[in-house]
Amino acid sequence: MLHYTFKWLLFFYTVPAQPGNLRMKVWRRLLKMGAVSLKGSVYILPFSEDHLEALHWLTGEVASLKGEAAFTKVERIETMGNEEIVALFQAQRENDYVPVATALEALEVQLISLEQQQDPKGLERVKGILQKLLKDHRAIQAIDFFHSPKGSDLQERLEHFEERFTKLTAHPQAERPKLAGPRNKEDYQGKVWVTRRNPFVDRMASAWLIRRFIDPQARFEFLEEEQAAGAAPNAVSFDVSGGDFSHEQDRCTFEMLLEAFALRGKAIRKIGEVVHELDLKDGKFPHPQASGVESILLGIRKTAADDREALEEGIKVFERLYAALSR
Repeated sequence: MLHYTFKWLLFFYTVPAQPGNLRMKVWRRLLKMGAVSLKGSVYILPFSEDHLEALHWLTGEVASLKGEAAFTKVERIETMGNEEIVALFQAQRENDYVPVATALEALEVQLISLEQQQDPKGLERVKGILQKLLKDHRAIQAIDFFHSPKGSDLQERLEHFEERFTKLTAHPQAERPKLAGPRNKEDYQGKVWVTRRNPFVDRMASAWLIRRFIDPQARFEFLEEEQAAGAAPNAVSFDVSGGDFSHEQDRCTFEMLLEAFALRGKAIRKIGEVVHELDLKDGKFPHPQASGVESILLGIRKTAADDREALEEGIKVFERLYAALSR
């Protein structure tokens, strides 16, 4: 979530009475941004550069509809305290969460029935609805500027439901292999980390994770797939078939490294979900950031002079993503 200081953007607009859908069109755009109504056609948003840019575009769009729009940045509203304004946002977000919470309640009832007697078609329906609820919840969280308690509670319920559903649908033969035990970072300092050529999402993200949280002095080398697994004894191989750290069934290398070194944190968990989505494309973690990250990494892959440059540029991307998600 973004952190906002108490500065505000006020947006004013009028559009022609006909056709009647013009006002609705602008209203929907404002709602999608997370704006709330003060009075009439006056809307308020917390100040941020992103919101400032969005209102510039919306002002131009209103003008193209033969309407008029203007906005201003203010540090306070004389007739309302900041707490009252935040309460407006909280109330709106809580209303937004209600349909998701109601749908989840119905899904929880269905899951109880499915836990008693599995129905493959019923499980598939529940999976589809769950994915939609997770997507809807993330969309609301993106505009939940002041961290509504209802949003946090709902997230916990969704995560708990997802855990129950995953256990219900897991097949015994697909149980995740257990690692020999947590790895000690001290045993992995100053290592040469070997991976395949032409690095992309999982290898770039894993290299960032290694250098950021495991081995700050890590050096990276690239070999062909068949060479990498049999690299020098003192080297550590990753994202290589049969390597030290690689895919395990439904988990990518990045996720295996998180587990192996017991790395925790909201930001790296979210990055893990983005990497999983881009690497495995199984729909388990549909993230709005995923397509943008993939586009940037594709650009790096096409323009980098060699594998080393591509990996280093990819590391920079994930460092910036980590900084953004850590706010």
